[in-house]
Amino acid sequence: MSASLPGNRDLPASQYDLSTYWGRVRHSADLSDPRTLFTSSAGLEHAKQLVSAYKQGQIRDMTPELWKSKKIIDSTLHPDTGEPVFLPFRMSCFAISNLVVTAGMLTPGLGTAGTVGWQVANQSLNVAINYSNANKSTPLTTGQIVQSYFAAVTASCGVALGLNALVPRLKRLSPAAKTTLSRLVPFAAVATAGVLNVFLMRGEEIRRGIDVFPLLSEEEKEKVEKGEKQIQSLGKSKKAATLAVGETAASRIFNATPIMVLPPLILVRLQRMEWLKQRPRMVLPVNLGLILGIQIFALPLALAVFPQRQAVSAKTLEEEFWDKGGKGGLVEFNRGI
Repeated sequence: MSASLPGNRDLPASQYDLSTYWGRVRHSADLSDPRTLFTSSAGLEHAKQLVSAYKQGQIRDMTPELWKSKKIIDSTLHPDTGEPVFLPFRMSCFAISNLVVTAGMLTPGLGTAGTVGWQVANQSLNVAINYSNANKSTPLTTGQIVQSYFAAVTASCGVALGLNALVPRLKRLSPAAKTTLSRLVPFAAVATAGVLNVFLMRGEEIRRGIDVFPLLSEEEKEKVEKGEKQIQSLGKSKKAATLAVGETAASRIFNATPIMVLPPLILVRLQRMEWLKQRPRMVLPVNLGLILGIQIFALPLALAVFPQRQAVSAKTLEEEFWDKGGKGGLVEFNRGI
């Protein structure tokens, strides 16, 4: 990201209003835009030069070209190392990288081996994406990564196999209802594993707390940009950490919902149509198209549910922070992803 480039002047966080849901949706759409994957090495170097020039004061104001350069850098470079994230594991490649795995998990009539295999593949991809985009200043230990991986695999496989065995035994349900429920089993497995993964990987934050900062006024933000003022942490809050981790866990469910729920439900409906009944070979292409289309358009909507920088009243945290709030008595913290 742009933070890794030389210069003391920070770029605006976004060209959109991140205090509003729609502003966060548009910002998330930029970060997950697959078109940035086609940026050439020369294009990336040009973007880095423009952003560095702004950060060093050589360019005064943000321009459309500079915003485009920031978009390329934020979706390509790791914020700590300044090196490009391996292409399949970038957020802008999320829809494409997840396409095959998601289609595999949503394939109707998977047996035990198929269910386990696709859940393992999904969690392996999640670990690769999380590791590639993790904070490199405080890297996770190998033990933490392995523990989280096996716990997520165990949870997802356990839920998937358990529900696959349970649904056929629900005698009061109609065959159509059983079919619908069986198609939603992968969603339940992925959501459960995602929530467990978050609490395992970030449990230390809840135990020790995370840094909170006073919310700055516009005047104070200008002083920080000019180097006349420095932002100091007010301390570590366990309550803020609990909120941050809880919202991140909820966001995993919001992220999985449109991708894992809508395609199978729509496919069940389409398979009742005469056109698809007469063309069984089209089921797979239709399924892939549904998954890809919904992932591209629904991902920004899900990512934007919670703001990255969360502002809360200092009164909602530990007593030591009650009189330390900034603008409007608020403090803020980085929620994480």
